[in-house]
Amino acid sequence: MSAPGPGGLAVTRTILAKDLRVELRTMESVPAMVLFSTSIYVIFRFGLDRTTLDGSLAAGVLLVTILFAALLAINRLFIAEREQGGFEAIRLAPIDGTALFIAKAAALMVYLAALEIVSVPVFGLFFLDSWSGVPPLIPVLVLLNAGLAVTGALISSMATNSRARDLLAPLILMPLLIPLLIAAASIADPLLAPGGPSYGDYGQWLLIMALYDLVFLLIGYAVFDFLLED
Repeated sequence: MSAPGPGGLAVTRTILAKDLRVELRTMESVPAMVLFSTSIYVIFRFGLDRTTLDGSLAAGVLLVTILFAALLAINRLFIAEREQGGFEAIRLAPIDGTALFIAKAAALMVYLAALEIVSVPVFGLFFLDSWSGVPPLIPVLVLLNAGLAVTGALISSMATNSRARDLLAPLILMPLLIPLLIAAASIADPLLAPGGPSYGDYGQWLLIMALYDLVFLLIGYAVFDFLLED
């Protein structure tokens, strides 16, 4: 498979721009993700009966909430293509089908970034005494978003034509995300520790997350055309 040329990049930008315009017009995914994450924080706030969280518990609440909010968007990522014949159009057009994969992954990254712009400050207001560990979390969240985006776009394309897509996508996706979430939690735990952020293995875990993202990006790029044919 050849690398996408200028034409493929133009197609990617066109599909991405279309998805973002549709989201701005309909507001179907991002508001639902934000409402879901806020509701989860409220549940944890009163369910745990704690006004502050730190360490592994804080990391777990934040990362699990982002993960499950992301599933809302992942399940809907290819709905328009399935209902409006977008898959057939891509197959018939003289373009690289992986442009659709890259565009969908990029759109999901934008949705996740929009979620976190609201969700992380709400998490801080609900649970954190000190915000000193939040700025170094930004690279972690960027790499987490990239991993969720590439794996989510890949699995969603496989599950979207199934009647049980809302169940099938999470069942396939969750085991694949375990290494990414372990790495993210291993960084977030010391960053949100009660004594202030610690950076012992920060760079090492970031490299592991970046490697995970790269591997699944390459896998998605390699197999997406075959998934379109199926």
